[in-house]
Amino acid sequence: MFLFLGVLVIAGIAFAAPRQDSGNQAAADNSLNNVLSKKKFVLGLDDSFPPMGFRNEKNEIVGYDIDLAKEVTKRMGVDLVCQPIDWAAKEQELNTGEIDCIWNGFTITDERKQNMLFTPPYLKNAIVIVVKNDSPYKTMADLAGKTIGTQSGSSSVDIINDTPEFSSNIKELVQYKDFLTALMDLDIGGIDAVVMDLVVANDNINRSGRNFRILDDRLQEEEYGIGFRKNDNALADRVWSILLDMAKDGTVAQITTQWMGADISVIGK
Repeated sequence: MFLFLGVLVIAGIAFAAPRQDSGNQAAADNSLNNVLSKKKFVLGLDDSFPPMGFRNEKNEIVGYDIDLAKEVTKRMGVDLVCQPIDWAAKEQELNTGEIDCIWNGFTITDERKQNMLFTPPYLKNAIVIVVKNDSPYKTMADLAGKTIGTQSGSSSVDIINDTPEFSSNIKELVQYKDFLTALMDLDIGGIDAVVMDLVVANDNINRSGRNFRILDDRLQEEEYGIGFRKNDNALADRVWSILLDMAKDGTVAQITTQWMGADISVIGK
């Protein structure tokens, strides 16, 4: 009996040890230290999403999110690297370590929260419908039997599908690589409307002077957050802590007013 009990004790130790080591590895979070040690913070974005992140006439990546991130990384003491990604494969780019975060007018959704870690919201947004100014459409219902465009991989796709009173009545949903391409097709009459982010729609109309207008009907209110790998709490917490400091000292208000015309940020509010 003593021999049998001894074998059980040894076996128990042998099986318990790997589980404990595995748990320690899972609990380890070197996300912040990794960024600080390499002195580089890689931000993944769709570089055709003004005013959040886009290329200017000099082909430089600029935008609201870029200016926020530049100040955050400056205070962290690391360099900011803006990495354009395939928006339809954004989660894969994040999980394979190609980028440190997704920061580009990234809508917080329950589905995305299952696969990644989000900061609290920093900006409110809405999903709206853009049409040509001289079109007869006044409401969402007026678009029954019409062809609608949106960006592939965007939250707009899910929101359209989750709005049966809209999706079941349209003729076709065309998905483009980005919203700007969808708007160009709207401009030449290839589609009847574009479902997209309010902040991007407002920026495009103001910047381009195109003959567009936004319907009063909104498909959904939403919020933007910064997406990190599921276990990268240390890095996410540090970025958010700096943003809170920037809100307190007025830097966020300054950047937001510069890009949005008013301080509509919700950081620390």
